Amino acid sequence: MVSNASPPRATSPRAVRKSDLLPVGEVAARTGIAVSALHFYETKGLIASTRSDGNQRRYPRSVLRRLAVIRVAQRMGLPLAVIAQAMQTLPAGRAPTVADWRRLSAGWREDLDERIRTLTQLRDQLDGCIGCGCLSLKECPLRNPQDTLAGEGPGPHFPPVVE
Repeated sequence: MVSNASPPRATSPRAVRKSDLLPVGEVAARTGIAVSALHFYETKGLIASTRSDGNQRRYPRSVLRRLAVIRVAQRMGLPLAVIAQAMQTLPAGRAPTVADWRRLSAGWREDLDERIRTLTQLRDQLDGCIGCGCLSLKECPLRNPQDTLAGEGPGPHFPPVVE
């Protein structure tokens, strides 16, 4: 996984010509991302905007590629915190390149492969588990992954409820 302790470095619009800045509505229309989500991403440091003379948000065109990376990462099921860490490693002021994407995706591949293995195992064992009717199998991949509760005896085990 990509990690970096420095604060988020989003796209810096300072070096961008005014004519190359996009209004928030156009960014939303071109990416299919709601304006409210764009504002949220900005508060999390994933993207950055500048303000027009009328105090309206303006985004550099490079934000379109940055948003594409964010969307793909979200579709992979990555948490926003992991995506934010990855975005911190991208250079400010330009769109992510193919090399940037390869580096990010290589860092995410191991996590994705592990989740695929886990989901495949759950899928393959699901019919047997549901067949028991009560999730009381000695080894239940849904309730008892890696059989960590087997030492407590047969049947289902639930943590105590604290009220």
